[in-house]
Amino acid sequence: MCGIIGYVGTKDAYPVLIDGLKRLEYRGYDSSGVGIIPEGSQKSLVLRKTHGKIANLQDLVKSKPIPIGHTGVSHTRWATHGAPNQVNAHPHSNNDGTITLVHNGIIENYEVLKERLKKKGHKFKSDTDTEVIVHLISDYYKGDLKAAVQRAIKELHGAFALGVICTDHPDLLVAARIGSPLIIGLGKNENFIASDVPAILQHTKRVIYLKDGEMAALTKDGVEVFKFDGRKVRPKVDRVTFTVDAVAKAGYAHFMLKEIHEQPAALRQMLNFRTQNNKVHLEGLGLSEKQIQSLKQIVVIACGTAYHAGMVGKYIIESLARVPVTVDAASEFRYRDPIIGRNTVILAISQSGETADTLAAVREARARGAKIVSICNVIGSSLARESDGILYTHAGPEIGVASTKAYTAQLNMLYLLAVKLGQSRKVIKSKQAADLLRDLKKVPRLYEQVLKDKAAIARVARKNSHWGCFLFLGRNVNYPTALEGALKLKEISYIPAEGYAAGEMKHGPIALIDEYRAVICVATQSDTYDKMISNIQEINSRKGNIIAVATAGDRSIKKHVHHVIYVPKTNNLLTPLLAVLPLQLIAYYIAVKRGCDVDQPRNLAKSVTVE
Repeated sequence: MCGIIGYVGTKDAYPVLIDGLKRLEYRGYDSSGVGIIPEGSQKSLVLRKTHGKIANLQDLVKSKPIPIGHTGVSHTRWATHGAPNQVNAHPHSNNDGTITLVHNGIIENYEVLKERLKKKGHKFKSDTDTEVIVHLISDYYKGDLKAAVQRAIKELHGAFALGVICTDHPDLLVAARIGSPLIIGLGKNENFIASDVPAILQHTKRVIYLKDGEMAALTKDGVEVFKFDGRKVRPKVDRVTFTVDAVAKAGYAHFMLKEIHEQPAALRQMLNFRTQNNKVHLEGLGLSEKQIQSLKQIVVIACGTAYHAGMVGKYIIESLARVPVTVDAASEFRYRDPIIGRNTVILAISQSGETADTLAAVREARARGAKIVSICNVIGSSLARESDGILYTHAGPEIGVASTKAYTAQLNMLYLLAVKLGQSRKVIKSKQAADLLRDLKKVPRLYEQVLKDKAAIARVARKNSHWGCFLFLGRNVNYPTALEGALKLKEISYIPAEGYAAGEMKHGPIALIDEYRAVICVATQSDTYDKMISNIQEINSRKGNIIAVATAGDRSIKKHVHHVIYVPKTNNLLTPLLAVLPLQLIAYYIAVKRGCDVDQPRNLAKSVTVE
């Protein structure tokens, strides 16, 4: 959940670190800090740490400047152990201030280690699990930093990505990872570590994705990678394809708004690349035609927004490919005893490919003999490496914490996967597949139509920004759309919001409806439209304030609701792609109206890399 960047080179380290840290702030922003080995000194490290966002750290450094140094580490935190304050902020150091480190992850056995180290005379300042690591390294340090780190990490239970520096070795940065992401950036007379590519993109596009159980020793002149047991590794060097501009706001007020507007291009690019002559081409799927034909079950595992995408996937895969699909929250899957047969495929969905619960569920499924296929946005992620087949969405970097374009890209891929499975299993007619793909290719243009009318959606949002509670209702394939709309609103506006299947309203949620609450109904044209209108009339009877998302041309719905937002007509099965767009915009404009931090909502982080 936290963001790490480390630097060793010839430049002044602080400007490099603080710039990279700002590009990682979406990973956590409870507190931040920086540690530098000053130029010409091997006596002590210089640390600056503060509570709150990175702007606070910059203000602190202005009042207490950091001397020039060419090696350093920096960190932005999402708290797991210990309150978000200055004392618990990273970096953490040993008692004599000669070794410092930054850490992303959770150490499960830190209390046992802490008690042992206390008995040996180590003094602790913070409540974090991280401080235990630096004291453990210090305990093993006999002049060789790599060896000390190597010995210490063998005693750690849990997940970690580490960056460690020492005043005795002012030109050395040691890194290690297991269970938490860490990349190495390769520069000229300089090298970097970071939690994610955007932190170092303006310096280099050549990266090494450090694998689980690997360490690295970085100097300005080179990088050495080796296993925890000391065996050297010849790492693969990848080249990042996206640009610095791709991770900039490009004139938009927020990353979230920019990413909402990027959805048509992302969908269009995927469709152009993945379809040809009414056929779907899913290179990387990792399933033979024979395996597809013998499929007995698909189990989707995902978290949060990706879980909602998986729920839509259940409807469309069962409809088009006639394969039974179950959808599991990844955090629950691994703690039950799932029935996984020889012809079961696990479909894991994650934007980052680093979601801890999803990775743990994948490993559990693999241990039971399942085949793993993943839908992911980040090339080279841990999930990609753990999978037999990988379907990249190539939606580009998503910086806003509330997912938008990653969600619709996941939906788009699920539609393509459903058609592919249906074609391979010969259960979808050629005309049906051709019609669906034709309609799918129209969706990016329909998105652009909705976005042209975003001012009208903004007016509806502002008029309804004062409500203290929202209920989102949908039916059939748009039940997950209601869940996603509720999640978006609560994530960034902090308004309590619940999503329900509309048919379940009478089984509890109707008790909440009165003149002080708003209800958003996804009421696009479908086989369940009349049922949805009946639900709307029931809400009206209880004086609920209704906003409807409806199909263009549906004039009759106006008499039943307070506000209508129209989306263009499309194939009924594709309506989740269109109906979610106004819900994203409603959440965005309500949050802006209420003065919330849209891109960095409280208590959240973009990539949930801890369990």
